Amino acid sequence: MAVDDAVTDQRVRRVAADDLEALLRRIFAAAGCADDEAARVARDLVDANLTGHDSHGVVRVPAYVDWLGSGLVRAGQDVEVVTDGGAFAVLDAHRGLGQTAAAHATDLGIARAREHGTSIVALRNAGHVGRVGRYAETAVAAGLIAIHFVNVAGSTLVAPFGSAERRFSTAPFAIGLPLPGRPLVLDFATSLVAEGKVQVASFGGKPLPSDALIGDDGVRSGDPHVLYGDYGPLERRSASRGTGAIRAFGEHKGSGLALMCELLGGALTGGGCAGPVTEEGRGITNGMLSIHLSPAHFGTQAEFERAGHDYLDWVLSARPVDPASPVLAPGDAEARTRAARLADGVPLPTDVWEALRRTADGLGLALG
Repeated sequence: MAVDDAVTDQRVRRVAADDLEALLRRIFAAAGCADDEAARVARDLVDANLTGHDSHGVVRVPAYVDWLGSGLVRAGQDVEVVTDGGAFAVLDAHRGLGQTAAAHATDLGIARAREHGTSIVALRNAGHVGRVGRYAETAVAAGLIAIHFVNVAGSTLVAPFGSAERRFSTAPFAIGLPLPGRPLVLDFATSLVAEGKVQVASFGGKPLPSDALIGDDGVRSGDPHVLYGDYGPLERRSASRGTGAIRAFGEHKGSGLALMCELLGGALTGGGCAGPVTEEGRGITNGMLSIHLSPAHFGTQAEFERAGHDYLDWVLSARPVDPASPVLAPGDAEARTRAARLADGVPLPTDVWEALRRTADGLGLALG
C-alpha cells in the first residue's frame, strides 16, 4: 500500500488512488459483490474523494458493508423496468447498490434521449447512489444536458427554514451542460453541508462551518455531536442518537429546493419521501428523477454552444475580489483537486483509515 506518511497533519494519511481503489475492490468482493460491481463501487467512491467530495467517498465503506451484511442493500440486484413510455421510464432498484442502479438509469436515459431528444427516468428504491455529479458527467460526456433531483427515503436529517426539527433528507441536486472543451457540472446537497461531511468532521477531517448544524434548542453549531450524539473514535456514526439537525443552505431558498427534491425524487418516483418514518430498521433508499436533453435534437446545438461559451467567458472575466482567487465555473475546483490528489495521494483522516482497516479485518482481509 503506497502511503505517504510525510504529511504535515499527523491525523491525515495519504494513499495512492490506484491502491485505494484496489483495496476497496477487495473489500466489496469479500462483502459479496461480483467483480464488476465491486470495481464500479470502488471506482466511484475513490472518484468522489479525488474530486474533493470526501463525504461521498471512502468514509462510506463501513456503512455499505454493514448494509450488505444486513440485507438493507443488495449486491447483484437487477433493476426492474416498472413503466416504459419510450421517452420516459420508471425503474425500481429493489435496494440494489446505488452505483449500479444509478448507472443503469443513466445509461437508459442517455439512450432514450439520443433516440427521442429528451428522456425522463424515475429511479426508486436504490441504495446510496453516491456523488450525483458522477451521473451528470456521464451524460455530459455523451453530449447531453442532465438534470437530477434526488432524495433519501427514510432519512430525516435536515431542518426546514425556521425550524430546528428534522424534515428533509440532504436532497442533492445536479445539472450538467456539455459545452465542448468546457463541460459544466453543478452538484450540491440542498443542506448547508452533506451528511457525509459531518461524518468526515467527526472522524477528525475538515471541520464544519460554525452554523452548519442546529440543536433542538435552536442554537447553531459546528459540532458533529449535535447530529450524532455521543460516539467513540471508531464507532459508527448514527443520527438516530443525536437530537439536532443539519441546516438547509441559503435559508428559505435551499429549504424550498429541498422540498422540491423530496417531492420529485421521492413522491413522483414512488420511492417515498424522507418521512414520516414509520418502519424502524427499514434503512434508507435513494430516489432520483433524471431529465436528459439532447441539444442536437432541439436544433439549437451550435447556438447553444456559441452563446454558452460566450456567456461563460464573460462571467469568468468578472474582476475577482481577491486577484489570487479568480472566478471559477462549476467543476473547476473539482478538476484542480483531482489533479492534486492523483499526484499526491488521497488524504484520509486517521480515524477513517482505521475504520476502513476494521472493516477489512472483519471480512478477513489485511490492508498490507
